[in-house]
Amino acid sequence: MPSTASPSYTRTAKILHWLIAIAIIFMLALGWSFDYLPGGETRFFFIQLHKSIGITILLLSLARLGWRLIHQAPPLPLSIPLWERRAAQIGHFLLYTLMIGMPLTGWAMVSSSPLNIPTLLFGIVPWPHLPILSTLDNKKQVSDFFRDMHGFVAYILAVLVAGHATAALKHHFITRDDILLRMAPRFSAGFLNRLRGRT
Repeated sequence: MPSTASPSYTRTAKILHWLIAIAIIFMLALGWSFDYLPGGETRFFFIQLHKSIGITILLLSLARLGWRLIHQAPPLPLSIPLWERRAAQIGHFLLYTLMIGMPLTGWAMVSSSPLNIPTLLFGIVPWPHLPILSTLDNKKQVSDFFRDMHGFVAYILAVLVAGHATAALKHHFITRDDILLRMAPRFSAGFLNRLRGRT
């Protein structure tokens, strides 16, 4: 049974939320910078780092989803209209889907790559390829498909993250409710309130 709703998200939910958010923003920037990176060991290092953080995002997102299923989110203020509630539900569903789906497409791309380069998470922990994809005969075509899908999902995820952040800022500075504060770290609440002019 889910726990009783509270006015703020749990500490665990907040930690997972911000770790995933920071990792996703970093990964989007890193992924879009690959065309400008030099080759050789530098490029190899950043590709391995990209894979390592991607798998970390996958594991953290699964943990976040599991935590969310057994801990009810704090209720939205009654002042929020129905269409915003529905939009928030759809937005959160899409975010969870892509937070898990994007690293899966990356994992599939690496697993089906003809190069067959092993993945060492942060240079330490070996991470296996997906068994079916790593044994295909037409690996290049499959890898190219997942590469295109990975890039497409990245753009959609970037739009969703930007929309999510914009909605939170709109609630804080325009609607002037406490939606943003529900997920903000405790130490930042005073600063955020002063920033919008609350006494």
